[in-house]
Amino acid sequence: MNEIKIGRLLRASTAQFVVGCQVRQLESPGFGNLVRVPVGGGLHIFGLISDMRIEDDGLVRQLVTTEGIDEAVIADNRINRNVPVELTVLVTGYRQNGEIRHLLPPRPALSLDMIYLCGAHELAEFTQAGRFGYFRHLLRAEDVAVAELLAAHITQVAETVGDREWVSRAARELISLLRDDHDTLMAVLGALSDAVPQLDAQE
Repeated sequence: MNEIKIGRLLRASTAQFVVGCQVRQLESPGFGNLVRVPVGGGLHIFGLISDMRIEDDGLVRQLVTTEGIDEAVIADNRINRNVPVELTVLVTGYRQNGEIRHLLPPRPALSLDMIYLCGAHELAEFTQAGRFGYFRHLLRAEDVAVAELLAAHITQVAETVGDREWVSRAARELISLLRDDHDTLMAVLGALSDAVPQLDAQE
């Protein structure tokens, strides 16, 4: 299996973790992508990228006020800069002894653990396990664009795995989970309608 490494862990809790990566590694991961971190003892933690942040530094602050910056200087700063791009990941479950569970893991990952981008096979394996239990982790997350995150994730499943039936079941599950939260439900359905227009015809 050709695994794509996207960075190393900076800090973590059982509910989320932050990954540091280089600018050139941003070609692989995207908002809403499923990632995995092996933490030893047969435990692998899964999560969705919920935020991507590029911090500034002293050099960047100087460069943005400079007229006529040479493209070579910009390219060098992006490729060789020491300040990492930070990816925030919401934990959605774990795999232990070959079994995937949509629960928070028994322990968090450790600093400098390597994080991998999940391919189509792992994405299908994770989403087919259980009954959308990880949706509750996403819906209770604070300071997260939940509607857009769910839409990005479900779109990835639709496009990468190609399981349209799963997409329809996911939409019905979200309607059930959010039946008492009209505002969030409308936001989620609106984002899903924009991301996966076919849902309008299926529902």
